Amino acid sequence: MASEKVKILVVDDDPNTLEVICEALVQAGYVVDKASQADEALRKVDSFSPTIVLTDHDMPGLTGLEMLEDLRRQKNYTTVIFISARGESSLVAQALRAGADDYIRKPFRFEEMLARIEASLRVNNLHRDLLEANDKLQKMVELDYLTGLYNMRSMYDRIDFELKRGRRFGRNVSCIMMDMDHFKSVNDTNDHLFGSFVLKETGEIIKNTMREIDFAARYGGDEFLMVLTETDKEGTMIFCNRLRENILNHTFDDGKSSMKLTVSIGFCVTKGSEGLDARALVRRADHALYDAKDYGRNRVSVYETSMKKKDK
Repeated sequence: MASEKVKILVVDDDPNTLEVICEALVQAGYVVDKASQADEALRKVDSFSPTIVLTDHDMPGLTGLEMLEDLRRQKNYTTVIFISARGESSLVAQALRAGADDYIRKPFRFEEMLARIEASLRVNNLHRDLLEANDKLQKMVELDYLTGLYNMRSMYDRIDFELKRGRRFGRNVSCIMMDMDHFKSVNDTNDHLFGSFVLKETGEIIKNTMREIDFAARYGGDEFLMVLTETDKEGTMIFCNRLRENILNHTFDDGKSSMKLTVSIGFCVTKGSEGLDARALVRRADHALYDAKDYGRNRVSVYETSMKKKDK
């Protein structure tokens, strides 16, 4: 990371110290901003997005340690280096244990300060690489590799969360199950690569049909599960028919094989007062899906109370 691209925020209530440190950092090629109090610094962290915060400990209002605790609760890792005249071993140990990356005692040599900043930048890069790797790993765990939709490992937790929100705010939650009609014929008349292509294309159609606040998963094989929030029965029916027609009108063509397909869809809508959990909601949508298949496929069915006997 080149110094000219690194942003450093300096926090000190002594204006003379603040100016001297800022001037040294600017001459070293860093992009610098300053704050005289910790609460001002926290606001600037949001707008300035520094890689490093150099801070004193004793300041009016929030102390440097309190600011550090706030920064460590944030997702993006910001390197924090204390520069303080207080050099008690207990305070230094407290700051380091709270998450400080380094502690420089005043008075100090600027050459040493710049060297410590460079060393901290190397550690900061490792933190950022680790966060990026963890994000990628989390996506690998949560997402279906073929369609890019969620897999069922995380889906039930997401549904239960939406059901809790629905109960709290009195909002609807809609659960939709969709199955590709006669999907076996896709693999029987083509190679399995084309079957995978069809599933991937279907995932894209689902994502393009949904709103950003809704979410979907590959339930397994050629079945898909979707959840709509704050949508009533009529709105869910409109969505399901739009999705069915989008797939009906789509030609699956990978350059070697080409075909048209239909889907069967079942859905249910619940209000928070029903007290359903995620698995019960999915079972209801699944019963409605079987109803759509029983009545000829390429259609949408809604869960009705007459299906309750299947709900156990």
